[in-house]
Amino acid sequence: MINQRDIKETFNFQLIPEILEDISLFADNEQEHLNIFQRKFIKNISQLSELGYKKEFERFAIDLSWKSSQIEGNTYSLLETERLLKEKETAVGKTKEEAIMLLNHKEAIDFIVENPDFFSTISISKIEDIHGLLIKDLGVDKNIRKRRLGISGTNYKPLDNEFQIKEALLSMCKLINKKENVFEKALLLLVLISYIQPFVDGNKRTARIVSNAALINHKHCPLSFRTVDSVDYKKAMLLFYEQNNIWAFKKIFIDQYQFAVDTYF
Repeated sequence: MINQRDIKETFNFQLIPEILEDISLFADNEQEHLNIFQRKFIKNISQLSELGYKKEFERFAIDLSWKSSQIEGNTYSLLETERLLKEKETAVGKTKEEAIMLLNHKEAIDFIVENPDFFSTISISKIEDIHGLLIKDLGVDKNIRKRRLGISGTNYKPLDNEFQIKEALLSMCKLINKKENVFEKALLLLVLISYIQPFVDGNKRTARIVSNAALINHKHCPLSFRTVDSVDYKKAMLLFYEQNNIWAFKKIFIDQYQFAVDTYF
């Protein structure tokens, strides 16, 4: 079961093709809560001008670039991020790599907004494309990982065989492409790309952008994660790594969907 309590230190080969294949991630009340805010989102954007819609997405892109980078240890403030992305003004005392990370986020977000049909189907090559945008000029390998990777704060050890990693990604893509529920698609992309850890670095960043690409493709509100506590986000991810328990991450997802609809659109 997805809520089992035993600690798993290695990749669960049954999780994607068997366990997640036949379950609904959201209870009826959770699904209805999300549906209510999705209807609100559709109503709100129908009343926006083209310019107003573009401005809201610009605001969203700044917030997501900042928070997604902050979760990974970036020390830029939200205000400094806004200056960087709008005026190309770097912050005093910050590293060049921090600025590049933020600028890469903005480029990746612009891509998924300008190409909403790109993720009509999920594929390994499309996930690699987004990863390539996010790690550009950061000295990170682009391709599927070929060596062992450790994750700080957990005993969970992701796959270290390139062919098994590709197989897990392919299984994930098949699962998500079969799912009809858009919220399930987005949540699964968030947790499973992070769980598989297909790249040397940039996995969670890629998961957040690809998840949002799925939402945008299906005309759903994207998530900025702006009000998520970075420690809570990491704890929820560790819970999924070690116990395949999605409860904490699902709560973050639902809360952030409501926040995004209420805040941006």
